[in-house]
Amino acid sequence: MNQQLAVPSRLDTDVRGGKLPTTGITIRDLRFLRGAQLKRWWLGGDPVATAWFTALSATFPRGEAFFIESVKAHREGVPPQLAEQIRAFIVQEVNHSREHLALNRIAEAAGYDLAGIDRHVSELLGQLDGRPAILNLASTMALEHFTAMMAHEFLAHPEHLAGGDPQAMALWRWHAIEEIEHKAVAYDTWLHATRDWSRWKRWRVKSLLMLLVTKNFLNHRIHDALGLLAQDGITGAAAKWRLITFLLWKPGVLRRIFPSWLAYFLPGFHPWNTDDRGLIATAEDDLERNAASG
Repeated sequence: MNQQLAVPSRLDTDVRGGKLPTTGITIRDLRFLRGAQLKRWWLGGDPVATAWFTALSATFPRGEAFFIESVKAHREGVPPQLAEQIRAFIVQEVNHSREHLALNRIAEAAGYDLAGIDRHVSELLGQLDGRPAILNLASTMALEHFTAMMAHEFLAHPEHLAGGDPQAMALWRWHAIEEIEHKAVAYDTWLHATRDWSRWKRWRVKSLLMLLVTKNFLNHRIHDALGLLAQDGITGAAAKWRLITFLLWKPGVLRRIFPSWLAYFLPGFHPWNTDDRGLIATAEDDLERNAASG
């Protein structure tokens, strides 16, 4: 069941209100991979691509719960439109966690041990206990920018998902659609929560957190993917070279998102400065055609 919510695509950077453009967040209660059995290398028969996407998927259930709590902690007193947007964000993230749990179970059934990744994510989140809530929100909006950048790439360049199991690829496209739709929610919540801060303080905190998040995200996800490759007997320099080539050269998701990553540090940045709603429309058409043919 799809539910359309009309919500603001951005807040004024000074949080002074005014008429704002709107975009829709659609709650799509879709389910994937129920009763499915995937090949161990379910993404084009490629162990490297499979390891990278499986490593990402393994982090989503706990990671998205963290995103939800970080945003919820600052929703009191937000404008009504943003409150509606936060509600839609929460529902979408809960659905994403549910579907990636299904994918993770299938990956485990295919022979991968994901317990170490899940335990590591849990330990890292546990280290944040007692940290100021505003820093958790800053971390969340940085990670949401990462997911939005990668979502854009996955939809704009189909080679990232080429040759994958149709059901698994439908899940990733659905997830990407919704990450683009709600890509400004954490950021707009941050703008509201820091409305009394100076521009300099706001920029400094969000930039420092993005640098820290980037370091940790890349280190941990590469470590996780290498661990999954080791379970396939691919280790050492060969594994590292193949993974770095995959990430930086072909299809090169990290290379491709670098300009968008840099944009985060520019004055006046807002996630909807890049209007990629056209990608959503195309991807939704693909989802509907695949569902009809299935």
